[in-house]
Amino acid sequence: MKLARSANIVKKAVNVEGAQGVAIRVLISKEDGAPTFAMRMFEVQPGGHTPLHHHPHEHEVFVLEGAGVVVYEGRDHPLGPEDVVFVPGGLEHCFKNTGGSVLRFLCLVPLSGA
Repeated sequence: MKLARSANIVKKAVNVEGAQGVAIRVLISKEDGAPTFAMRMFEVQPGGHTPLHHHPHEHEVFVLEGAGVVVYEGRDHPLGPEDVVFVPGGLEHCFKNTGGSVLRFLCLVPLSGA
């Protein structure tokens, strides 16, 4: 079992091409004994965005706070607190902060994609 406060888990900048103003906390992963999924929390600063990308695994996202859009198949879809997003594998997507405060969301992926 793991019990921790998310604020006590190390936050790391996402330094990949196409990302701007993005940080991640890996909340639960294989290092914690999770055999199937990883839970990550992303924080996107105002005006920031994740890279536009695709990969074979799915994403399951729950928005905690902030305002933004998910770009999916070339279209912007607004999102905010308590919205859920399912992005199937293989489809191009990114998350953008369109608000004036941090966009924070949980993202769960299969461990093969973490």
